[in-house]
Amino acid sequence: MKFVFDLDGTICFKGQPISQKILISLSNLTQEGHEVIFASARPIRDMLPVIDEAFHHYTMIGGNGSLISKEGKVVLSTAFSPNEINEVKNLIEQHNATFLIDGEWDYAYTGPNTHPILQNLDPARLAKLVSLESLDSIVKVLLLTANNMEELAEKLSSIDVYVNKHSNENVLDISPSGINKWSALKALGIKEKTYIAFGNDANDISMFENALHTVMIGNHERLSPLAKETIPLDGDYEQEIVNKLHSLSMEYSRIQI
Repeated sequence: MKFVFDLDGTICFKGQPISQKILISLSNLTQEGHEVIFASARPIRDMLPVIDEAFHHYTMIGGNGSLISKEGKVVLSTAFSPNEINEVKNLIEQHNATFLIDGEWDYAYTGPNTHPILQNLDPARLAKLVSLESLDSIVKVLLLTANNMEELAEKLSSIDVYVNKHSNENVLDISPSGINKWSALKALGIKEKTYIAFGNDANDISMFENALHTVMIGNHERLSPLAKETIPLDGDYEQEIVNKLHSLSMEYSRIQI
């Protein structure tokens, strides 16, 4: 069975790397014949520092589906079309918006020096901060501030891009049209109802909609109706996640998909 995991707020918390106890459980899944896939809003560059190096050869979906890495190499990168990115740039100028914009590896940043996003931005110094104009392709846009964020979100919804508003942050996360975690799973040849998904936020909805079994970590109003099970973020929730991984591993150990 394939197990697909979001990262932040799902198996790693407060910007810290995945804990040793969860890493052991993930390793146990593979030893028991399952496949582990990581699927995050982070670009691959920013996924690596929170995932132990022993797992860097695992399949990773980054940028909410715009990037796929296998065996430590980016094998698929889906960029905005020139028309899409021009429309986004125009809206950025109209609304005096600040941003974090990712290419396949390097990035452009104009946000405040105190913005919380900086805590997770290239902590291992694997990439370069460059000008927006020097990015050959753009795979993800994060709008951090604007003179009217609600109006900006409304205008973005009228153009052909995928927009997600993170529940705990007043930021707009934009991906190319048709790109999300489920589209990346399909690109990997994964079919509906053939995997188990763990997630916590709106950008996990497409992944949950097509999963065989779903586990929500914490609570999210839009994701909740798609969750077959929920692990609240209270008590020793990491141990609860470990326990759930063990029980699901046993339950699906004889199912080969």
